[in-house]
Amino acid sequence: MSPRIVTIEPKVELSIIIPVFNEGESLRSLHQSLCGVLSGLPGRAEILFVDDGSTDQTVAVLRELFQEDERVRVVRLSRNFGQTAALSAGFHHARGRVVVTMDGDLQNAAEDIPILLRKLEEGFDVVSGWRSARQDPWLTRQLPSRFANLLISGLTRIPLHDFGCTLKAYRREVVEHLHLYGEMHRMIPVLAYWTGARLAEVEVSHRPRQHGRSKYSMTRILAVLLDLISVIFFTGYSTRPIHLFGLLGLLSLVIGGLSFAAMVLMKLYSGTDMTGNPFLILFALFTIIGIQLIMLGLLGEISVRSYYEIQDKPTYLVREVLER
Repeated sequence: MSPRIVTIEPKVELSIIIPVFNEGESLRSLHQSLCGVLSGLPGRAEILFVDDGSTDQTVAVLRELFQEDERVRVVRLSRNFGQTAALSAGFHHARGRVVVTMDGDLQNAAEDIPILLRKLEEGFDVVSGWRSARQDPWLTRQLPSRFANLLISGLTRIPLHDFGCTLKAYRREVVEHLHLYGEMHRMIPVLAYWTGARLAEVEVSHRPRQHGRSKYSMTRILAVLLDLISVIFFTGYSTRPIHLFGLLGLLSLVIGGLSFAAMVLMKLYSGTDMTGNPFLILFALFTIIGIQLIMLGLLGEISVRSYYEIQDKPTYLVREVLER
């Protein structure tokens, strides 16, 4: 009997995930910087570009880099799904034991990657970059970002300064089962923290944009706020929605009961007509709202049992994968 040949896939220590959308002018400079950094790091590494439906020369440049460098892998999405979906695709295709994410517009410095890795080696599961000296317009970028960071940190009680910085390092087990939607990429530290991950933050450099234009718009602030509400619900009440909606419903019923008591007392002691009493309207309103909230909580309890049973459904469609 001839011996059976078993092919063992080379182990990858580090995966660098870079979501890109119309960043063709920046890719060669970014790749050159990464090559310089990776030459000083031990272990096998890969550079995973996720093209989020680019319409410029990005795809052509990525194909060239793929041919020139065996560490480069490319995942092309079928259209522009957004940064969250692109990162999710990157997490799904990454092979490394450690995953580093960064932007493709050269504003993140590849030279900061070793700083994140050293901090990760201290026993942390997630190391987040903090752009303490941002090179962005103050009114349209820095001010909304600071407001969002303070809000997220205050509501989640996670003391990070910069949730929106893409430059982060993760242990593979933290991100391989994440399900990201909307603008949830900013909330990854929150999601990781609620699963027991140990978080750290280090200051990183931030550079002015050299090519192209920012994909950020003020409307994304509203999306971040709505996603924050979703994160708070799913991390705290996803398996017990009745605790949230039921509590609000009971509170509403208590207010309705107090309104009814006030209405009765006004009738007994001052002869106020109940028909024209505003407390009658409050009683009816809060009673109806309370019942509806409790019923919503019960429906949520039924739905959540189905939610955890369904198959995983990605938020992206892959058009092409270039890998060896």
